[in-house]
Amino acid sequence: MIALTRLNGTKYYLNADLIVTVEGTPDTVISLTNGTKFVVKDRPEEVVHLIIEYQKLVHNTAKELVRGE
Repeated sequence: MIALTRLNGTKYYLNADLIVTVEGTPDTVISLTNGTKFVVKDRPEEVVHLIIEYQKLVHNTAKELVRGE
């Protein structure tokens, strides 16, 4: 899950595995696999960075589990 900010300033968490696209139009629009769209304050570059960091965490944890650490 990644933390994002709605246009009204409230924070919420979104499942990064469901994200298909992140667009800057000029607001940031996130499209999910089910067609749902969210508009957020976070810049597209920030959202992509959050997704990458989330994926690193997930994959590193999975590797540790496989190795038995």
